[in-house]
Amino acid sequence: MNQVGLVGRLTKDPVLRHLSGNRVQTHFSLAINRNYKNSRGEVDADFILCTVWGRLAEHIVKYCGKGSLIGANGRIQSRSFLDEKSTKVFITEVVVEDVRFYQLKPRDSDGAIVLPKPPDEQDGLKDFVLPEVEVQLPVVSQS
Repeated sequence: MNQVGLVGRLTKDPVLRHLSGNRVQTHFSLAINRNYKNSRGEVDADFILCTVWGRLAEHIVKYCGKGSLIGANGRIQSRSFLDEKSTKVFITEVVVEDVRFYQLKPRDSDGAIVLPKPPDEQDGLKDFVLPEVEVQLPVVSQS
C-alpha cells in the first residue's frame, strides 16, 4: 500500500507548466510543522515536495498562493536524473491525487479568484484556527 496524507502550507506560489500532449503539471513544497519543539524551544518543520497533474494542478494554481493551508492525499514516488554535472540525483516526492483547501491565501502574482465556502465546511477543522475572512473550498479530485 502506498498512501500519503499531509496537511501543510505552500512555501511559494505554484506555477502551472504546460507539457507535450496538452498535459499540465505543477509542483510545490508543503511546510508541515512537527508535533514537538526542538532543544531551542522552536517548532521544526518538514518540507515535502509535491507534484500534481491535470485539472487538479489547474485548480491549485488558480486558488492557492504562498501560505495556503491544504490537505493533500496521494502516493510516494521516487525517481532519479542526471544533473548538469552528470551526477545522479534521487528525488522522493508525493504525487497528489486529491486535495482539500482549508485556508487560502491569494497569489502574490495575480490574486486568486476565491469561491465562497459551504456553511459547515469548518466543522471537521477544530485543530486549525482559521480567520473568518478566509474562504474555504470543498474537496477537489483529479477524476
